[in-house]
Amino acid sequence: MGRLCDDSLVSPHTEPPVDATDPSDAVDLAVVAYREDEVWQVEELEPELVLDFETLTKQLRRRSADDGAIAMVAYDEDFLLVVRVRGARVQVLLSDVTAALEWDVARGALEALGEDLPDEDDDPETVGDVDLLEDLGLTESDVDEILDDEDLFPDEMIAGIAVEIGLDGLVDEVRGLSAT
Repeated sequence: MGRLCDDSLVSPHTEPPVDATDPSDAVDLAVVAYREDEVWQVEELEPELVLDFETLTKQLRRRSADDGAIAMVAYDEDFLLVVRVRGARVQVLLSDVTAALEWDVARGALEALGEDLPDEDDDPETVGDVDLLEDLGLTESDVDEILDDEDLFPDEMIAGIAVEIGLDGLVDEVRGLSAT
């Protein structure tokens, strides 16, 4: 016999409804990368720290080192956000401008870029500093190729970006996916 939950019958063998207010449900991957003494450091960011753009940039400022700090965040299998802070300079890459219609963090990213909110009928497109990782070996065409691959989820796109900038498995290690 099922049980009543939110006016719907739920089988005892199914998972309970996901709490949409739980930040861990909204964030698929959140990492920060920075170099100290020419050695990459990669840490996982708590979901609560990446749901607000201002909070995210504060976290990057705390970790800013040789070349600044880079956050790479995948949200709900929907879009990704890459933010780089070097001193007072904040660079932003948002994979889908239409995410700002539903996500506060994406709206904050657009504000930081000085961009207007998209219309509801706009197509999803990349906006921001596509060249923000060029000095680390990731060209605009590399970014475009990764973001245009419709077979990749945002967290897989981040894995591709990480490899291209020399993080070679460090993101997977943080996520517990490496075979060490």
